[in-house]
Amino acid sequence: MSSMPSISVFFPCHNEASNIAPLVKKTLNVLGKLTSDFEIIIVNDGSGDGTDKVADSLASDIEAVKAVHHKKNLGYGAALRSGFKAATKELVFYTDGDGQFDVNEMTMLLPLMRQYDIVSCYRFNRQEGLIRKFNAWAWTKFVCRVFGLNLRDIDCGFKLFKRKIFDNIKMHSAGALIDAEILARAVRKGYTITQCGVHHYPRKTGKQSGANLAVICRAFRELFKLRKDILSKSQ
Repeated sequence: MSSMPSISVFFPCHNEASNIAPLVKKTLNVLGKLTSDFEIIIVNDGSGDGTDKVADSLASDIEAVKAVHHKKNLGYGAALRSGFKAATKELVFYTDGDGQFDVNEMTMLLPLMRQYDIVSCYRFNRQEGLIRKFNAWAWTKFVCRVFGLNLRDIDCGFKLFKRKIFDNIKMHSAGALIDAEILARAVRKGYTITQCGVHHYPRKTGKQSGANLAVICRAFRELFKLRKDILSKSQ
């Protein structure tokens, strides 16, 4: 890696009209201090609250910003897949469009890319209720056992990748299994992962959707469907 990174940053969004503009502006400020070779991608996953209009307005006003739209809500996995597909730079970073992470902390991940292919972060002050924290811990333990991974917070929405990884792996998950699928496939291909703790903040506006029963059931269905495929030698 050169001292001036080439980086794509994208935000998967579903009904984040009030969060995305401040997040993009903050990210522009952070990236502007790091490099001139960057792009910001807003992935609007079928939002119904005007996120699409905000995204298009930002893309129209700011040359470095582009918007990708799903006509209907396809799921978190589909949003990540669209973000990775749209990314054109050497590195790809994503974080959720809800503003619960500090994008400034992305800068401490960059030096790690000299030695590793992926930085998968974990939340050491997760701002959620006890039941959701326990469910997340149990899910991470279970998925890591299934795929032979050793990660603290597999679904943390704060990750950095070398873009070349996505030329060599196939992603199929449309839902919450996407993080596990990407990391499991990457490890099978010989890519290296390190971990880093980041702060997690309370949501200021909008509504969480990742913990509803439909999302959880979809993740388990995908898990058992993809297990054999992910662990096969051909992948």
